Amino acid sequence: MKSNRILVADDEDSIRWVLSKALTKKGFAIDLAASGGEALDLLGKHSYGLAVLDIKMPDISGLDLLSHIHKECPETLVIIITAETTMKNAVEAMKRGAFDYITKPFDLDVLDATILKAQKAGEVTGEVHRLKEELKEHYQLERTLIGQSQPMQEVYKTLGKVAPSEVTILLTGESGTGKELVARAIHYNSLRLGKPFIALNCAAIPRELLESELFGFEKGAFTGAVERKIGKFEAASGGTLFLDEIGDMPLDLQVKLLRVLQEKEITRMGGNNPIPVDVRIVAATNQNLQEKVRERTFREDLYYRLNVVPISLPPLRKRPKDIPLLVDFFLEKARENLGTNTQGCIPEAMRLLLNYNWPGNVRELENAIQRASLLSSGPLLTPSDFPSLQPEGNSGPQQDSLEGLIARKLENSLGTMDIGEIDNLYDMVLVQLERPLIRIVLEKTRYNQVRAAEVLGINRNTLRKKIQNLKIEISKS
Repeated sequence: MKSNRILVADDEDSIRWVLSKALTKKGFAIDLAASGGEALDLLGKHSYGLAVLDIKMPDISGLDLLSHIHKECPETLVIIITAETTMKNAVEAMKRGAFDYITKPFDLDVLDATILKAQKAGEVTGEVHRLKEELKEHYQLERTLIGQSQPMQEVYKTLGKVAPSEVTILLTGESGTGKELVARAIHYNSLRLGKPFIALNCAAIPRELLESELFGFEKGAFTGAVERKIGKFEAASGGTLFLDEIGDMPLDLQVKLLRVLQEKEITRMGGNNPIPVDVRIVAATNQNLQEKVRERTFREDLYYRLNVVPISLPPLRKRPKDIPLLVDFFLEKARENLGTNTQGCIPEAMRLLLNYNWPGNVRELENAIQRASLLSSGPLLTPSDFPSLQPEGNSGPQQDSLEGLIARKLENSLGTMDIGEIDNLYDMVLVQLERPLIRIVLEKTRYNQVRAAEVLGINRNTLRKKIQNLKIEISKS
């Protein structure tokens, strides 16, 4: 089972008490519900590896709960229990997707055996699902790691030589150059294909949480540790662990990481027993680790452990030959994901893209193409679709840029108003800018609010509130 947490729903106090005691002794975290409604609430708050449900409850039946779980929580296995030993119940439970079915009164040994069987089935199902996703990613990666330039050919050559081996690899390069894509390519071309690829950004996790993310923790290790949790090293067992932004790892954790690389074992927080781990490390950084070693903010011994095979990823400005290929790929991606109809760039727009410095590298190029595709009024992108890329002092007439248009409109509008009598001008202007912007992005994304929120760079709940507050109509088609 994916989770060690079990939901028990039964309206009989004695059954809940017995199951809670028996399953807690086995090391499971147990949540109890005396009705179907309580069980439904708990299902909305937690993820469960297993649910043990009584069929007959006063409000929502176990069979209806089973249907809900099968639809909304497909990774949760369900064991149905009931006092009614009718064939109808058994057939109905299995039809609705129950893992198994036992009758009251039941022997705890029988329940233990059923749960053990569910655990093994969950592990197999999870492994099959993970393999499908990994193979899907593998074939997608063949399309997304793009580049025919000489610098990228050198990267491919090195990747092909080192991927089948077990050596530790250090990827270096500026932000946005595609280090995680290369790390995945190393994994998918290694002997560890079929095992997990786990990525962890060391800079994105607070110091106090990073250790538990890496090594996991035992129940009771600290306040809030209500159940055991495995860390990324255990989750990546047999596969590859990608440690991004390794230069931001605190010194005390660097010591522990070095020990793992040397001893091939970890100890969970709050635990005493070493746990063997078989993990290949691919690390990445956009910092100069040698400089950090000299500054004593990065351990020299860890640096040499990680830097067995260094691969430096070229910035986009060093491989302009790849820009047209990347533009075509990102335009195709925009057509598929955003419903745009942009087919390409006119020569002047392509020259602008080729001459720009791209400090944000491939990631910045993708964002620029995505934004231009959404806001362009024609099938071909023009230089005016990239106002932020125009050379300073050569951006063309003011009215050609979005900022220029807005400035002219504001000047015209404010020219007829008495500024001294207005005290909420900022909010008034923002509303008039937000409403058409959100409406246009919603139209461009075919009213897919999840995608629209991503394009706008805001939370989906924030977008929903803005739609309501700004009274933006949503198409029903």
